[in-house]
Amino acid sequence: MTDTTTSAGSGSGSDTPAPEAGSALVRYGWDEATARAFAPFDRDGCVPGRIVRVDRGGRCVAVTADGTLRAESHPVAGADPTAMPCTGDWAALVEGPTGPQVRALLPRRSAFLRSTSSKRSDGQVLAANVDVAAIVVSLAVELDLGRLERFVSLAWSSGAEPLLVLTKADVVPEPGPLSADAASVAPGVDVLTVSSVTGAGIEELARRLHGRTGVLLGLSGAGKSTLVNTLTGRQVSAVQAARDRDGKGRHTTTHRELFPLPEGGVLIDTPGLRGVGLWEADAGVQQAFSDVEELAAACRFPDCGHRTEPGCAVRAALADGTLPHRRWDSYLKLRRENERLAARTDARLRAERKKMFKQRDAFGRHQAERKRGRHA
Repeated sequence: MTDTTTSAGSGSGSDTPAPEAGSALVRYGWDEATARAFAPFDRDGCVPGRIVRVDRGGRCVAVTADGTLRAESHPVAGADPTAMPCTGDWAALVEGPTGPQVRALLPRRSAFLRSTSSKRSDGQVLAANVDVAAIVVSLAVELDLGRLERFVSLAWSSGAEPLLVLTKADVVPEPGPLSADAASVAPGVDVLTVSSVTGAGIEELARRLHGRTGVLLGLSGAGKSTLVNTLTGRQVSAVQAARDRDGKGRHTTTHRELFPLPEGGVLIDTPGLRGVGLWEADAGVQQAFSDVEELAAACRFPDCGHRTEPGCAVRAALADGTLPHRRWDSYLKLRRENERLAARTDARLRAERKKMFKQRDAFGRHQAERKRGRHA
């Protein structure tokens, strides 16, 4: 059985393997911190690798120090979905009876998660060990500010640096006002306006990704795959035209895959996301709505409900237009969604613990009955 442990101790001193300049893993982000995390597995004879793709059917592909791509086994069915290998993970690999296997995943520095549509309230990891979470939005369609706020909340929660990338700037006569609208709902997040057709903004985007791990996130038709091809300098992702009537595209990317960039760094392309449910995103929502949080902190009463209380800074900002009603409603919506998910997750965990205790009690009674039978 494959061990799918997702954490390991850190090594130090002479036992820590140093990344070699000629190693293929350096190109994929191997550094001293990763080497320290891998040290215990190095002593056990494991091989380090970075997962570059997870295929349907339960197999993933990793790149190793010699540059060889190797197919690895999927973790045991029924494991915590958030502990399953995903694109961007660093793994300790061993030879198994049927080929290379993932013995363990190294601790993740960051992870972009969303909730699944499952009634079990499970989470899904879209990308791991990411430095830059680039939220890709097409200017060919009307900006959905609420969706932008949702993506930014998840990006902040991931531990990565959010970046708004507005694509297809060549299709609008003046992208400046649209860029300003996007920036207004993403305080603290940089906004880049780019065009793969004219090349505008591409050099700056490449500079932001240099030597780092980036992931492209967004709807189908936003231009993610075109950006991957432009940034890598080769046709690595299939591209299809978006529909003229609504700018929506079909899913040309069917799995998450990591590509090395020519000047250093790697980039993860992802399929278009139809839905982005929150997952443990309380801190991310607070960061994404830092302007609203600051207003709430300025209220006269610490427990202000922002309804009829005197000295409410939020209601004052809504009244004078400083805080748009749409943004306040979006903030409340995401807060409620995150609280509901947390409550459902807690209920699920309680039910699972209760089931486990019942099974243990039943096993204990069975053993006691067997013992009494032997001594009858």
